[in-house]
Amino acid sequence: MPPSLPKKKYRDAPAPSKHMPKGIPYIVANECAERFSFYGMRSILTIYIVTILLPAAGELDVLENEKKGTEIFHWFVMSAYLFPLFGALISDGILGKYRTILFLSLLYCFGHAAIAIDETFFGLYLGLALISMGAGGVKPCVSAHVGDQFGKTNERLIPRVFSWFYFSINLGAALSSFLTPLLLEWYGAKVAFGVPGVLMLIATITFWAGRNVFVHIPPGGAGFIKEAFSGKGLSAILRLSVIYVFIAMFWALFDQTGSTWVLQARHMDLTLNLFGKQIELLPSQLQVVNPVLILVLIPVFSYVVYPQVDKIWKLTPLRKISVGMFLAAIPFVLSAIVQAKIDAGETPSLWWQVVSYVILTSAEILVSITALEFSYTQAPKKMKSWIMALFFASVALGNTFTALVNHFILNEDGTSKLEGPAYYYFFAGTMTATAVLFVVVAIFFKEHSYIQEEEPVEGEPEPQEAPLE
Repeated sequence: MPPSLPKKKYRDAPAPSKHMPKGIPYIVANECAERFSFYGMRSILTIYIVTILLPAAGELDVLENEKKGTEIFHWFVMSAYLFPLFGALISDGILGKYRTILFLSLLYCFGHAAIAIDETFFGLYLGLALISMGAGGVKPCVSAHVGDQFGKTNERLIPRVFSWFYFSINLGAALSSFLTPLLLEWYGAKVAFGVPGVLMLIATITFWAGRNVFVHIPPGGAGFIKEAFSGKGLSAILRLSVIYVFIAMFWALFDQTGSTWVLQARHMDLTLNLFGKQIELLPSQLQVVNPVLILVLIPVFSYVVYPQVDKIWKLTPLRKISVGMFLAAIPFVLSAIVQAKIDAGETPSLWWQVVSYVILTSAEILVSITALEFSYTQAPKKMKSWIMALFFASVALGNTFTALVNHFILNEDGTSKLEGPAYYYFFAGTMTATAVLFVVVAIFFKEHSYIQEEEPVEGEPEPQEAPLE
């Protein structure tokens, strides 16, 4: 039986308010725990496959194992970001966001349990399939659910809330990216994959606890289908899909922080001098740099960079994305230089990757956060989750590209068609070419914003326009 909505009568649109909606803290806390869960298992996935599962299966060739591990990792990420289309279809058309999130979160928990209990490729593939359906299915619904809590009188708060929403994502990711590799090293796979499963259960309970304060936008049903195939709906899908195809190349590079960058870190000096003590980091732990930087740089961009640049050059959403795409190519040039040093027998410092993370994280803020907010505002009212799903499908498309590259560059004798630095230069060049083409597309793109209407509540005054802060 579907989980029922609370007995109290619900508005299907936000109540007029100048202030932050009451449901936002529950959504942000849920997202923090869910992202701990996802990024925790994701941070150790490549290392687990390459150093534990493949050797146990009798695969011993180092280069071949690394390419297979990279390929499996990116197929998983592709699946996790393709299933948003499935979740959005159920959410916008049948169950609504609340029930869809609650249902698929439980499936998500079972996925973690499968990997933790069965340390074989069967357990891995079953667990990754369930996590893909759960994580992917809830993702567009949660993002759209954030926007649904707002109306005309407090819509000015949406950019700020999406920034803090992204902040919560990376707080969970930072904690898990540092701790989960240690759990794998100290206690093995069962504990390392089990702890993220427990966090996912906590995320589910937290979301359920907020049911009485959420604004519940009902599923569109036939209205969703009608709007999706209307001139307005088809226009939104077509226009935004063009943008997402270009953004896909950003994800083809960015998500290699969990695969090729981790494998490259195995050949680097990971000694960190901290307060007079030397700490030896694990290769997987360098991924913590990204979410930590997000926590630092989001306020910097929101309150310093954007306002200052706006005085000189108006930073529209598409201009932010354009700049981010050009920035994303630079870290892969640095990775190519690092690989050349490794191939020459040197042991480069971890600071090479730290610098690369600073640049790539800045690009992520410009591309990902901006595109997330842009996707919500550009989506027709009954298609919010569906458009969010199309945005996340860009992540799937980018990871498909990376998985296919790693599949086809491997020769039968175990050598690679893109040896050493050439691999990273290939992605840097492809990203730069994509960014140049995107600038041309952005110039001709026409924006159109859709925000949920507010409904007056009995006994409360009619909504008035809130003054801008």
